[in-house]
Amino acid sequence: MAAIISTARLEARISTELHVMLKRAAEIEGRTMTDFVVSAVQDAARRAIEQSGVIRLSLDDQECFAAALISPAKPTAALKRAFARRKKLLGVE
Repeated sequence: MAAIISTARLEARISTELHVMLKRAAEIEGRTMTDFVVSAVQDAARRAIEQSGVIRLSLDDQECFAAALISPAKPTAALKRAFARRKKLLGVE
């Protein structure tokens, strides 16, 4: 039994020049314009979602982060108390 695929319609107004460009690109790849556009949009969406999870740091920020990893600050009294409370709450030794 074949799976039923749900679809939705997307409409967009584009310039005549862009329409011609998309049609030409689709023809070059031997695809329909719809297939070409859907594939391109899907790739762009995937990249945007992947990029949203990437943290970008300036060179100064990278150096600061690396320095903190190499030479971490000494724990403060407040941090020590917080860890002690955490251990107590979780019942860990």
